[in-house]
Amino acid sequence: MLRKYETPYMADWFAISLRWIMLVGLIVSLGLGGKLGLSSSWPLGLLIGWNLVMTALAGLNVRIPYHRPISMVMDLILSGAFFQVQGGLYGPAVWSGLLPILTGSIYFELPGALISSVIFSVWMIFASIQAGVDLRFTLAASGIQIVLGLMFGFLGRRLITHMRQNRILWQDTEERKRAMQAERMRAIYELTTTLSSTLSYKRVLESALNLSATALNPDPDQLLNDPLTGAVMLFSGGKLRIGSARRFTNADMRITFDAAEGILKKAIDEGDPVFVKDIGYDPELGRVVGLRNCTSGYCFPLRSGFNVYGALLFAHPDPNYFTAERRDLLDIIGRQAVIAIQNARLYQDLVEEKERMVEIHEEARKKLARDLHDGPTQSVAAIAMRLNITKRMMTKDVKAAAEELAKLEELAHRTTKEIRHMLFTLRPLILESQGLAAALQSMADKMMETFGQRVTLNIDEQVTSQLEMGKQGVIFYIIEEAVNNARKHASAPVIAVSLKPVEAGIALLEVADNGVGFDVKAVTEAYDKRASSSLGMVNLQERAELVNGLLQIESRPGKGTKVQVYIPLTEDAADRLHHPQRAK
Repeated sequence: MLRKYETPYMADWFAISLRWIMLVGLIVSLGLGGKLGLSSSWPLGLLIGWNLVMTALAGLNVRIPYHRPISMVMDLILSGAFFQVQGGLYGPAVWSGLLPILTGSIYFELPGALISSVIFSVWMIFASIQAGVDLRFTLAASGIQIVLGLMFGFLGRRLITHMRQNRILWQDTEERKRAMQAERMRAIYELTTTLSSTLSYKRVLESALNLSATALNPDPDQLLNDPLTGAVMLFSGGKLRIGSARRFTNADMRITFDAAEGILKKAIDEGDPVFVKDIGYDPELGRVVGLRNCTSGYCFPLRSGFNVYGALLFAHPDPNYFTAERRDLLDIIGRQAVIAIQNARLYQDLVEEKERMVEIHEEARKKLARDLHDGPTQSVAAIAMRLNITKRMMTKDVKAAAEELAKLEELAHRTTKEIRHMLFTLRPLILESQGLAAALQSMADKMMETFGQRVTLNIDEQVTSQLEMGKQGVIFYIIEEAVNNARKHASAPVIAVSLKPVEAGIALLEVADNGVGFDVKAVTEAYDKRASSSLGMVNLQERAELVNGLLQIESRPGKGTKVQVYIPLTEDAADRLHHPQRAK
């Protein structure tokens, strides 16, 4: 049964090569002796066929059972047959006995060569006796054969010993390579696990650097002495700042980069890693003291789509350090770092969004408390006070008491309307059942009924049909907040609300009045003082952000107020709205 091996046996290839050399020599000898005939050369053809089979098996890394003994026996039989067919000691193939000696010396070293030489010598003696050759000549030839067996046996031993040493060295090298590869894979796995299990920016950056160094140098001894320099830089305030670094000085950690030229600009603009061999001369990175002894550098942009977070930078004094294999490893680590940074950023955004929602709910609660205090609460207190007065009047002036009761009834009705209006704005059920346009019409009707405030509507149904229910709810509250602010502070006879498309994928929401107006800059600056007049603007801004919109407020004293919110209806439109230069 054939057995397949992962690696070839060099001994087989040596035996095959020597056999081909011997066969070529035998063919030349027969040709020179004029005995290259078919009838006397059939053993040579068998030898050639046998060696072709052995060559094919060696090429496939396959061996037959008892491969070595069979190879030596076949060489003995075919060489002996060839020796005898070609005339024995007086024929041109007298040296064919060297073939089994070489095979035996390669496969079994000295014992194999000696056994082959002795067997072939016995064969020579019997063949010579049958042919009537002089016995002394035969014994001399046999002695030479045995001496050749001893000589090639010693040479075979040295050759095989050398081959074994080389094989052991090769196996050690391969084992070391496998160990290093396994260590690199472990480092990458550890990196992936670490980065996916943390939502801390600082830990993500430090892990990316440390595990990158480990992956590039799996050998702990090399890692300790390796002058590899690295840094993770993140954008903050439009500049690249050092988030974490390896072999940077304290002064280096405070440097900021504009990424306006050199390797940083190229990597970030093109979105692909950049490899250079003169990083010390980079116009921006040349300021870093930790990079002055380095020649080669590799910069991986931390980028995902249109979001650019920063760059991962490595440098080394050896110009040939960043091989293709090491660059591939850094690419893997860089992509994992981008994912981890995205996760950390999303988590941070979620935390901030949660805090903002809590603040919004708190402001809504405070607003409800103020509205209740300024409206229904005051009205109910007035009703209670006037009821007390009416009770006294009923004993003295019944007619005046009846008039007062009518006024109290009117005040109670107005208070009920205010409460219903407040309940409507807290949760307009008509918005969920009939949509934004119907909810806005109901709000306008209630504004007129409750406060006598006229509100005109111009709502494009084509725009509302592209808005999901969540966005419709946010837009309703933006309009309600803007209209309520205008009612309280603008003293405007009419408040105009419109929602219409302005360009592909973008709608414009506008709430305009012709009231008293105000100084936008002054009110905005008063936000830190939490002035009551500025809370409405804060609510508008926060709710505009919930629909990924862009808020603009135009107003001047005596010139009215115009609140505009540009609302993207698609992701492409949102990118064009917030990044107009990049969209071009």
